[in-house]
This record gives sequence, C-alpha cells and structure tokens, in this order.
Amino acid sequence: MALFDYLLLGVALLLLLSVISSKASTQLGVPTLVLFLGIGMLAGSDGPGGIYFDNPWLAQSLGSAALIFILFSGGLDTKWREVKPILWKGVLLSTLGVIFTALIVGCAAYYALNFSIHEALLLAAIISSTDAAAVFSILRSRNIGLKGNLRPLLELESGSNDPMAIFLTTGLISLILNPETSPLAMIPMFAQQMALGAVFGYLSGRGMAYLINRIRLDYQGLYPVLTISLVMITYTATSILGGNGFLAVYLAGLSLANHSFIHKRSLMHYHDSLAWLMQIVMFLTLGLLVYPKQLIPVAGIGLFICFILMFMARPISVLICLLPFRDMSIEERIMVSWVGLRGSVPIILATFPLIYGIDEANMIFNVVFFVVLTSVLVQGSTIPFVARRLDMEMPAEPPRKAIPEKMLEKEIWGSLVELKVFPESSAVGRQIADLNIPEDTWIAVLRRDGRPLRPGGSTILQAGDILIAETSEHSLEKLRSVLGDKAGLNRNGQLET
Repeated sequence: MALFDYLLLGVALLLLLSVISSKASTQLGVPTLVLFLGIGMLAGSDGPGGIYFDNPWLAQSLGSAALIFILFSGGLDTKWREVKPILWKGVLLSTLGVIFTALIVGCAAYYALNFSIHEALLLAAIISSTDAAAVFSILRSRNIGLKGNLRPLLELESGSNDPMAIFLTTGLISLILNPETSPLAMIPMFAQQMALGAVFGYLSGRGMAYLINRIRLDYQGLYPVLTISLVMITYTATSILGGNGFLAVYLAGLSLANHSFIHKRSLMHYHDSLAWLMQIVMFLTLGLLVYPKQLIPVAGIGLFICFILMFMARPISVLICLLPFRDMSIEERIMVSWVGLRGSVPIILATFPLIYGIDEANMIFNVVFFVVLTSVLVQGSTIPFVARRLDMEMPAEPPRKAIPEKMLEKEIWGSLVELKVFPESSAVGRQIADLNIPEDTWIAVLRRDGRPLRPGGSTILQAGDILIAETSEHSLEKLRSVLGDKAGLNRNGQLET
C-alpha cells in the first residue's frame, strides 16, 4: 500500500508542478507544452527525478486517448459563424497542406539521411501537422491578437489537420511492413476514412445534442459523464467501421457546439478542464519517454529538418493552398506560414514506429522530439515580432466577464429586456434548449405566476411566462419571433419597439 501512496503522491506533485508552470509560461512567453515536456524530462531517468519509463505502447495509448478529448474540446470551442467564411481555406490547409509539407520534408530527409524513401516520408508525415494551441498561449501571454480571420483559420487548420497526419503515418507504416502493397491502395482508404469520419462526426454531434436535451438526468454531475461516454463511443464506433475516429470526435464537438443543449456553459467549461488535464498527462508521459542524452547526436539532423520545415515546406504548402483566394494579402499568407508550430501530435505519432518495430524508429522519435522543441522555441518566441513587422498585430480581446459580475453592473441591468411567451407561441411546452436561442442571448430570470424562477436548458416554457433576457439588438428580433412576442418590455415595464 505504501508503494501506491508514493506513486499517487508523485503523480499529484507532477500535476501540481505542471499547473504552476503554466503561470510561469505566461510570464516568460514560452508555450506551456515546452514546460510540461521539460517537467517530464526532468522527472525521467536522465533527470533528477530518476523515474524509469520505457513503454512506447503505454505512451502511445495514453496520448491517443488524450488526443480524443483534446480534439473534441477543440471542436466544442470552435464557433461555426467564425469558421464558415474561411472553411475552404482551412480544409485545403488541413489536407493538401499536410500532404505538400510531408512531400517536401520527405524528399529533403531522403537525400540528407540514410533512410529509405518510405522511412523519409514517414518522418515527414509525423511532423506534418500543426498545433495552434501553442501559438495562442503565446499570443495570450503577450496580449496580442491577429487581424482579420487569421485566428479562426489557424484554429480550424490545427484542429482538423491531425487526422490527415495520422492517416499518412499509419499508411506509410503499412507500406514499410508490407512492401508488396501499392501506394495507390491508400487513396480509397483515405476517401473512406475521411468520408465516414465526417459523416459519423456530424451525426454524432447532432445525436449528442438530442440525447442531452431528452434524457433529463436527476443529477447535473452526470451530464459530463454522459458526454465522455458519447465521445468515446463516437471515436471507437467510427474507427471500428473504417472511418477516422479523430476527425469524427472533432466534428462531433463542432456540431454539438452549434446547437442548443442543456448545461451548455458548464459542459463546455468541464471539457476545457478535461482537455487541459489530458494535455498535461500526455506531455508528462512523452517527456518521461524521451532520453535527453539521445537528442544531442541528432541535433544537426534536427536543425536541418527544422530549416526545411520552417523556411521551405510550410511556406510553400501555405502559398499553394491559398493561391485561389484573392482576399488574402501576402502578409497574411506569410503570417499563416510562420505560425505553423509543431506540437504534441507529432511526438505521439513518433511512438508508432517504435511500437511496430520500424528499423529507424529510435532515430525518428528523437529527431521528431528535437524538431518539435526547436519549432516551438524558435517560431514561438518570434511570433510577436513577426506579427508586428507584418502589421498583423492587434490588441487581444479582453476576456468576457462572468455572468455574476455582469449582474452587479447597473448599466447591464438597464439593457435587459422582458419578453412574454404568448399562448399561440410555438415555444409553449418546449424546453429552452430546444428553441435554438442565439448564442449572444442569456436568459437571466423566468417569472411564472408572479414568482421568479431560475431557468435552465431543461425548463419547459408555459403560456404567460415572462423571460428577462440580455441580448443584442441583432438577436432581439429572432428571440421575439421564437417566443411569439411581437414587442418586448424593458426593465421599467415600458414597451420595446
């Protein structure tokens, strides 16, 4: 029992150090993932912690499980109205952009290293996806925003390009293990995985919203458990049926986020916290797996690959993919190419060759780890400078105040509107979550028969109910039409026109 207690204490201390390091990340302007990895490396066998960990299968399993919830949370945080104008740009970057990056880096690795063409392309495929979470952590720490639609474009690309990198990695491993297989066999496999992943992801998101609104659990704390189970079912069912499970969970989160459902605010906060926990666990595990002493011999090769990746492969792939879009300036294209940081996914994918016994697996893993660290440190530290030089910098949006703080502000109270649910309204007998109320609308209080009630997503409206809501002028008319109220009353009981 004492061994378990010490193990639990060690895990708790590592988590605590990771959380505290996030504060240091804000002060230093260094992405949190670097500090998480650093803590794992210090705790490992080459560091003062002395923890021996050499289990690629366990690291890959933990990383894949963590990635499922990270991608779902990323989809949940993605706003469709912001993504819609740049949808095709993001799709091209997350598909063709990944392929072009892998081809350019793969050719360079083939001529520079003693690798076969498949092994060189495998190394390139592993580092072909980007991680915008590292970028935005730096921007938030420096209080920097990006002009135009750059932020949603980077969010969409980074959230949706991991499935393509995973497919290329697993496909190339299959070609290495089965040399008689034709590379053309990957084309129908790719079409099947992406098509099924997209369809199952969208349908799963719709199904999640329907089930959450209809199940009416007695305990609010069970709703996060419900969504966790649905996310895992989405991934496993899609994978078993031949689709891309990672793409499915991302699109499920995106589809769910753009529908009204019960306890939406609390569930989104919960999955954001869960995603942070998964990132910490994943980075600590990967940090434990690496041996820092083994990174020194591959430093020269790693720097060469980084140079090709940052100054050739990424810019060329971005310029080609964005060529059809005339609404983007050259400065915006350069900015997109420079913020293509590598993140956690390449390190997870680098464990695949170790598991399958690829000849150059150790070399690939160490080179990938070195490339990720160099990319984050070099590109990450220069993002604010590049943004200023390209005139892409703007002040970051201040964080929105929590609702309880808003309730204390007199001017906010003055902007609230009272709306009545009329007997002929289609809202009568329906849950608030089913009304598809605009996202910028918050129903603060419901009055029924003169008594104030606290409304929730599962509250069923009745004729004569009075809703006190905060909303924008743009959404007010839509809210009135939903409730059947042709005109609302303000806080003083005066008619709103």
